[in-house]
Order: sequence, then C-alpha cells, then structure tokens
Amino acid sequence: MAAFHENGTTDPPLADSYRTLLRRDELRGGLARESLAVLEHDLPMIDLKRLMSRDVRERNVCADAMASAASEWGFFQVTNHGVSRELLEEMRREQTRLFHQPFDIKEKPRLLNGSYRWGNPMATSLRQLSWSEAFHVPLASISEEDDCEHAELSSLRGVMQEVADAMSRVADTVTGTLAKNLGHAGSTTFPAAAGCDGTTCFLRLNRYPACPFAADTLGMVPHTDSDFLTVLCQDQVGGLELMKDSHWVAVKPHADALIVNVGDLFQAWSNNRYKSVEHRVVANSKAERFSVAYFMCPSWDSLVGTCAEPSPYKPFTFGEYRRKVQDDVTQTGKKIGLPNFLKGCTVDSLTE
Repeated sequence: MAAFHENGTTDPPLADSYRTLLRRDELRGGLARESLAVLEHDLPMIDLKRLMSRDVRERNVCADAMASAASEWGFFQVTNHGVSRELLEEMRREQTRLFHQPFDIKEKPRLLNGSYRWGNPMATSLRQLSWSEAFHVPLASISEEDDCEHAELSSLRGVMQEVADAMSRVADTVTGTLAKNLGHAGSTTFPAAAGCDGTTCFLRLNRYPACPFAADTLGMVPHTDSDFLTVLCQDQVGGLELMKDSHWVAVKPHADALIVNVGDLFQAWSNNRYKSVEHRVVANSKAERFSVAYFMCPSWDSLVGTCAEPSPYKPFTFGEYRRKVQDDVTQTGKKIGLPNFLKGCTVDSLTE
C-alpha cells in the first residue's frame, strides 16, 4: 500500500511504470520467469575489533579472513564496526520522515543537494524495473543547505553527516586491510592513494515500498557497484540477494552487523583477486524496506590503477568508467562494466 501525506501520495508512480512495461512484455510474448534457485546463507562475519588486537597472529587471522571473503564472496558482514545502533536507528527515523514526504516535494531538483531517483527511466521490460526510490547525495554537499529545504527535514543533514563519517571510517579500515593483504604499503593509506576522500564519496538513502506485484518485480535489478567499496546498513525486512556459484543467495539480516561489498574498481585494482559480485533486492508485498549505503569513490579524473603489474585491464579513470557504463545502459539496456576495459578487448566483441 502507498503511504499518504496530507498533501498527497508519497510513493512515486511505480505502479504506472509496471503496467506500461507489463503491456510491452505481453506484446512480446510475456515475461519469462527466472528459474534459478534461491538459497539462504549467512555471509562471512568479520569482527573488526580483532584488527586492534595486541596479538599479531589474531590481527593476521582477521585480515586473512577478510581477504578470503572478498575473494570468494565479494561480500561479508562486519561487527564491532564503530557505528552505533542508536545512530543507525536515528538514521532510519530520518529516512522514514524523508521518504514519507509528498512525491512532489521529493522530486524537486536538488533537494538535499543530491539526485532523487525512482524506478528506472531506461527500462524497456519488467526485468529492468526497480521498485524503489533513493536519494544519492555527494558527501561534499551534505552540510550545504539547498533552496528546497523543508522544515520537517531540518535534522536530517546532521544525522547523514554522522553516518557518513562513521561509515567512511569503516570503509577506510576495510580497504586499508585488503590493500595491505595484496602487498600495498607506503606512507599514504589506500583510500587516499586511490583518489578517495571526503569530497569524492557518496551516501545513498534507499526506500523499497511494499509492492503489490512482488511475484514478478524486483526492488533493485541485478547489478554490480561502480565504486571501490560499499558499506551498507539494511533493516530487518531483508531482501538482499547476491550471486554465488550460479545461485542467488538471500542474505540474512543481522541487527548489529554492517554489510561490505567489493566494487568494480577494487576488483580492477586487485587484478581480479577481489570480486565485485552481482546482487539484487527482491520486492516485498507486505513491508517497506529501508537501507543506507556509503559508496567509496575516487575523483572523476583519478586513474584507477593496479596493485601490481601486469594488470589485465587497460588504464582508465573513474570518469571514463562511469561514462562507458552509462553509454552501455542507454544503448543496450544493461551494464557491461569491467569487461569493456580488459586489455585486447573491443567494444564490438562485447555487444555482438
């Protein structure tokens, strides 16, 4: 059911998009059902407190477990991460207040100095429709007031900044540990060496409304993340699934854990040692779902680089990567990603 505000509906017109795409699919012979089995599994659990142990062996065991999870799963969960439950609960309350504003307020340009997104304007089939809405906000803009500021959102910015600061510390710890495991050393920490800092990363607030068409709709379509690393807090509704050994694996929510996943840029930098894994969110017919994600990104003109030569990838910047992803989605309806940048690869060979 859609949530309502005294000034109108809060939900974006996702149902209209669904019906339009359903008619298109029916004209093409209907939507083929996906038959891949879904398994439920606990992700590897990493206790970040062990990295601070006085025992060198315990620190090494923790770092090795993290590297193994990044290589085998591309996803893992972290505990004792330093982001308090009270802060995350406050973020959930602020998100609820934000997303339950009228749709016409949420879609105002530059609200929160970010971009408001819903559904998928490029979708040509139900397979490409994401039953969700999100605010994608650059960290550099969180504290800046905008012309569309709404009285009910006055406390949101401060909470977002606290969450971003806390999650950035988690991301720095994880990427530094994983980089060190590959032999990266020096006076400059990995995030800074990769061109990532407080002005280049993003925070995304997600809401997945309850969906009356959950049987054949996804909250978020399958994708990989176009960043170095993502730190995610999901609520207890669940719905996150990742691809493992040709099966979708449903991730069990854990109240005290954050989810970490490797992005495309880290896979490239690690020479494919760490895996950027396809994942999705399934729709829920009864409950809305909230999550908040921190994306560790470099500056637009930063060269992604490599942990060691020879690299299987051609040199490319973050901006070149993002532009190519956007071009592929526009032209083919899907992201190709890293294969575009393999040495000796041509675009034609990927699109034939």
